[in-house]
Amino acid sequence: MNFFSKLIITIFVLFLCYPFPSYGFERYNRVTKYDGYFKKYTKHFFGPGFDWRYFKSQAIAESNLNADAKSHVGAKGIMQIMPKTFEEIKYKNASIKGSSLQPKWNIAAGIYYDRAIWKLWKAKRPFMDKLAFMFGAYNAGKGNIIKAQKIAEKSDMNPNHWSSIEKTLVKVTGKHSKETIGYVNKINKVKGVLK
Repeated sequence: MNFFSKLIITIFVLFLCYPFPSYGFERYNRVTKYDGYFKKYTKHFFGPGFDWRYFKSQAIAESNLNADAKSHVGAKGIMQIMPKTFEEIKYKNASIKGSSLQPKWNIAAGIYYDRAIWKLWKAKRPFMDKLAFMFGAYNAGKGNIIKAQKIAEKSDMNPNHWSSIEKTLVKVTGKHSKETIGYVNKINKVKGVLK
């Protein structure tokens, strides 16, 4: 491969990685196929005042709303739930039935799981920080977020603010911390354009 070809490939890769302001997420406003499920299960598990678009944004970050999505670690469906987690959720909540590949039940289980995580964070913190803790724990695992909180506290940072976790998570999950922080940021960016 000559220098010119390498240069073109490098420019193309950089173009793909360039952070465009909205990333084209507006197109998901036209994808309404599952909105009824997001609305129903947000209201059921979080109450009528909670904005269901947060969970649609999460599903976009997880799978681009692809009901057939499967990750390399085995997570499945729109909300990318691990099979074992899905079975545990079904055991704890008999109203969730079916298969993790069925959009209705996958969305219900994902939002139910979010609610379980949401209830963990009892300390006072701003709403957006509580959301970030919930989504961060969904992605990285609640144990890793708790470990990052402990490191933040030892470092004289507020362990209840997401900005502290952004700084300390790398000490817990290494390079995977970028994925978690990017995941939370992506959800917020998507939510910013959904109507």
